[in-house]
Amino acid sequence: MIEVIKTLWSMLPSTLMMAAPIFIAAAGGMICERAGVVNIALEGLMGIGAMAAATTHVLLESTISFSIPLAFFLAAVLGCLFSLIHAFVSITLRADQIISGTGINLLSNGLTLFFCQLLFQADRTHNYRIGMKAIRGIYPTAWIAVVILLLSAFFLYKRPWGLRLRAAGEHPQALASAGVNVLRIRYIAVLISGALAGLAGACIVLTQDIQYTVTTINGKGFIALAAVSFGRWLPIGILGSSFLFGFSSALAVNIINIPSLRTLPSEFFSLLPYLITLLTLVIFSGKDYSPRAVGQPYDKGKG
Repeated sequence: MIEVIKTLWSMLPSTLMMAAPIFIAAAGGMICERAGVVNIALEGLMGIGAMAAATTHVLLESTISFSIPLAFFLAAVLGCLFSLIHAFVSITLRADQIISGTGINLLSNGLTLFFCQLLFQADRTHNYRIGMKAIRGIYPTAWIAVVILLLSAFFLYKRPWGLRLRAAGEHPQALASAGVNVLRIRYIAVLISGALAGLAGACIVLTQDIQYTVTTINGKGFIALAAVSFGRWLPIGILGSSFLFGFSSALAVNIINIPSLRTLPSEFFSLLPYLITLLTLVIFSGKDYSPRAVGQPYDKGKG
């Protein structure tokens, strides 16, 4: 029993490494859905961010000393800019938000492959020599996640803008009658979501990989969406659900160090994050914790 506890404690750094990008992307999804816009494009936006970060670091790591911070910045910027497509289609054109997000996911796969072929003549980026360094086993991405948790909670519940954003996802017509531009609030929320998803993609590729490939994200954007639902659209809730998903992913890597579980196939534990995602959807399918107007296009003409 003591050995199991020690092993689980030793898994904390890898758990935080796995959980941080899921939480960052989920925070963006939460903000977006709190404003009334479903963003299932998190997967594709994370891919854009991961490719941008890996490419920036590979090309500049031997030239400048701040290639990793620059990679994070460009990943967030490109994720933000790419999310403009989703914002325009789903908010301005009032198209189906699910279809819009699915289209962005598909477009992301094609674009990242295209640019990898263009820049590296391969379906992936080149390997970089040195990735992000952990400090006493903990990657800085965990602290980035903590900062995002505090900022999101502060702005959602302590600032007037957060009240307006939540109203945009609950009662957009009432918010508009108070003189607030609902479309602007929703645009900002989608852009924030895109920036955080791009940042999350950068976290993955710079801590868990040595290059970007089409399997780098591997469904983590959808896991982040499940974390939003599992966390009931609350910052502290998605922190807990992200940690759960991160722990299950870390368990698949460290299973060989737990004698009582060593007899089970490692593939089972690799499936755990996705099994938990499905169970989450089943458990919460009959309970409606989501914002009332989420997924509903805002029409000024409706009273």
